[in-house]
Amino acid sequence: MNDLTPTPGGGCRSAPVLKQRGQREVFCGLTGIIWLHRKMQDAFFLVVGSRTCAHLLQSAAGVMIFAEPRFGTAILEEQDLAGMKDAHTELDREVARLLQRRPDIRQLFLVGSCPSEVIKIDLARAAERLSQVHAPHVRVLNYSGSGIETTFTEGEDACLASMVPVLKDTAARELLLVGALPDVVEDQMLSLLGQMGIDNIRLLPARRIDETTAVGANTVFALTQPFLGETHAALMRRGARHIPAPMPFGEEGTTAWLRAVATEFGVDDATFDAVTAAPRARARKAIAQAAEHLNGKSIFFFPDSQLEIPLARFLTRECGMTAVEVGSPYIHDAIHGPDLDLLPAGPQISEGQDVDLQLDRVRAARPDLTVCGLGLANPLEAEGLTTKWAIELVFTPVHFYEQAGDLAGLFSRPIRRKSVLRVEAAE
Repeated sequence: MNDLTPTPGGGCRSAPVLKQRGQREVFCGLTGIIWLHRKMQDAFFLVVGSRTCAHLLQSAAGVMIFAEPRFGTAILEEQDLAGMKDAHTELDREVARLLQRRPDIRQLFLVGSCPSEVIKIDLARAAERLSQVHAPHVRVLNYSGSGIETTFTEGEDACLASMVPVLKDTAARELLLVGALPDVVEDQMLSLLGQMGIDNIRLLPARRIDETTAVGANTVFALTQPFLGETHAALMRRGARHIPAPMPFGEEGTTAWLRAVATEFGVDDATFDAVTAAPRARARKAIAQAAEHLNGKSIFFFPDSQLEIPLARFLTRECGMTAVEVGSPYIHDAIHGPDLDLLPAGPQISEGQDVDLQLDRVRAARPDLTVCGLGLANPLEAEGLTTKWAIELVFTPVHFYEQAGDLAGLFSRPIRRKSVLRVEAAE
């Protein structure tokens, strides 16, 4: 069994938090569509935005010209922005054309963007109207992916939160697992829980709307992603109860997450150990190989995805790294608290961002590895700092036991690359 108590000196849950508000460096919430459209196989994400929004999604997704993706952009032209056309009439026409061409669509998300919110298009009213027109075959919902309102991963949070009010009611005692995971990781998670005898499970998001997800007062839910604050609140309003746990990153985090769920459903220690012993051993072995290059190294996190706190816990406790600063766009005590309890005391915990001030701190600290957004990585590399793109941690399967070694490897590779370059330069 792992010792899941904080290290001597206490954790970081009660540590002072540096809160700054200024210029920030993040992607907008539209980016979440890139993994959500792959996960929800009967959904379509229609962004109401500009050509810039369309170019962002196409370049981020790497969509080939002959592909049939489950997202698109309803382009706001100059006349729309000037109020010379009725945007709702235009939207109704585009939605009708889309659904006629794509009868496989069962869920349609109208996604707000910076342009649509600046000119105040009421997408909530549009979604309600279009749901009445196209029901029962298509359910139309809306959420905001605007960079004015949302940061990188908040797009998924806003999407899932928009689904909660329309979920069916249930009185059954069920486990709801919340957060979009790659299918292979989701299957591993369900297999582990199934082997423990926990099979009364629902998923949000489900792969298809036909796999009905319901919620009620007897529902307990566990988050698989640390950036789902609005979804957490929406589920609580429906009467569901949250199972607090560290995020399932690494061997320790995965074990603690599974243990919290197992305890809730009365799984005995012998069963738990029998199910987890082999994958835990594989995870420890895989982590140890990558940790050889991480042990004793320092790391600095810029706020980006809200993954920063659980990742810092993983890297410090399982890989031997020292965290200098751990920045997160938002810190939610009910969600991040269990990881903060385990994060060894010492790093500066920061919430929000004034990017210029944070750049001053990273330059002064000169950490061995800096985790930041794409816009900061190249300039910092030019200054001699080794960086890791934060976005890669969202697009890569990193949850649960079988991915633990890959997660550690994402951090060890840039350090190994830097050491190789130094050797070659010396020769």
